[in-house]
Amino acid sequence: MCEETLTAGPRRSPPTASYRVGYGTSRATEPMPARILIVDDEQAILDVLAYTLQREGFEVAEALDGDQALAAARTQPFDLVLLDVMLPGQSGMDVCRTLRAESDVPIVMVTARDAEVDRVLGLELGADDYVTKPFSMPELISRIRAILRRRELDQSTIPVRTVGGVRIDYSAHDVTVDGEQVRLTPSEFKVLALLAEQPERVFSRRQIMEHLWDSVYVGDERAADVHVSSLRRKIERDPAQPERLITVRGVGYKLARA
Repeated sequence: MCEETLTAGPRRSPPTASYRVGYGTSRATEPMPARILIVDDEQAILDVLAYTLQREGFEVAEALDGDQALAAARTQPFDLVLLDVMLPGQSGMDVCRTLRAESDVPIVMVTARDAEVDRVLGLELGADDYVTKPFSMPELISRIRAILRRRELDQSTIPVRTVGGVRIDYSAHDVTVDGEQVRLTPSEFKVLALLAEQPERVFSRRQIMEHLWDSVYVGDERAADVHVSSLRRKIERDPAQPERLITVRGVGYKLARA
């Protein structure tokens, strides 16, 4: 495929085949290729995605439904999950909710719907990004690489930073609020880390999304509001009256030294 665009085909009856694994050729600069789990009940779509990702040097596993996806994720380590929303049995949203409760593996939701509610729900459940069919393969690869780079940076050795009652340990990917540990999704951690770099500085929605995706493909900037809302529920004393993560109307958000 060249200027590849993926579209959704007609739905089929629930498959019974188990997932299978394919291996891409690793590049000299990537001795250990990232492992990606693709979840979609359309075999044709799985084939296209697997071929493209393997060509880019990734190691790929496939799952045709939610049960297979969870079984694979629980028995093998993955660096990222590409998860379709519309699945037989357990929906992609159900799988996302379960994965996020058990793991902090980055999740990219794939949906044939163009409804904002699906995108918002996916982000609230802990997904790191979403793409809507039909989508451009170069854009998808760009987003995947951005998330993986972000993951690598998050796991690098960076000093601990404290802003008010919020303590962020970058190397351990650990956050405590007023002495109590809170569990953040990778995206929530990334947003908090950005705002904590310069407390009291206002960051626009676009700046937040560009930082999240490390990409020019920022999509809907309002997705920043979803991440901020979710983060507030975890670090604020009263999320309805935030004292730490402050909205600056018409501009964006800042982390106050509360």
